[in-house]
Amino acid sequence: MKVTLVQGHGSDQITMKVLFLELEQHLKSSSGASVVAIDNKIEQAMDLVKSHLMYAVREEVEVLKEQIKELIEKNSQLEQENTLLKTLASPEQLAQFQAQLQTGSPPSSSQSQGTTQQPAQPASQGSGPSA
Repeated sequence: MKVTLVQGHGSDQITMKVLFLELEQHLKSSSGASVVAIDNKIEQAMDLVKSHLMYAVREEVEVLKEQIKELIEKNSQLEQENTLLKTLASPEQLAQFQAQLQTGSPPSSSQSQGTTQQPAQPASQGSGPSA
């Protein structure tokens, strides 16, 4: 009985190979046994495979939950940054940005840098001495 496994996590692959080798040994050792005994061994092996897969799925779910948590935190941070930038932007900058959104053209780097630096510098200078 030759079994080829799909490559996955290294330990998962080794575990599956061991599982199938054990199943092969059980089937060989029970060659003279009844069909019921073979069916029981197959059922046990399938249960083992099922429990192993469930464990692997649970592990993957935990990893994905952590990634979702990190993405939610990053999204929240970006929303706060966006709100702050909107409050610091001048009405002219906001109007220019809205116009660029409507036309679908990306903001040019020279315009963005020139207009962004002007309000940011006085705000940082004004807040520096008061802090």
